[in-house]
Amino acid sequence: MSENEVFSIKETSEQAGLSEDTIRYYEKIGLLPRAERKPNRHRVYRWEDIHTMKLITCLKKTGMSLEEMKPYLQMSMDSDLADFPDEREMLVNHRKKVEAQIASLQQVVDFIDEKLEKRSMYPDECPITGGEPDVCF
Repeated sequence: MSENEVFSIKETSEQAGLSEDTIRYYEKIGLLPRAERKPNRHRVYRWEDIHTMKLITCLKKTGMSLEEMKPYLQMSMDSDLADFPDEREMLVNHRKKVEAQIASLQQVVDFIDEKLEKRSMYPDECPITGGEPDVCF
């Protein structure tokens, strides 16, 4: 695996786990830099591009919007978040938002477990909505 190795958009798509259309779209909206081109105008990508695409996929799985990702993608791969206090704070806040989503989903799981344990769908107090039984149904 050479640093100078280049990949076609098809090879990059396979390596990064993104469709070719998605790669083009990410370039179009500025999430990825414009790809280098061969003399025949075909796009070529490097390992660094593939790593960036994988980072986008990971950030997307956290629920981060494409717009929210942009500041992180402007950083170099070896940047220290301590040198970027605004971006670090945004990431801390994003983490808090994800934790709140996890807590909310845990309430849903607890509700389902309770229904399974009681073997009844009788409308008890609803922990998801905070009380009223008819709100759950």
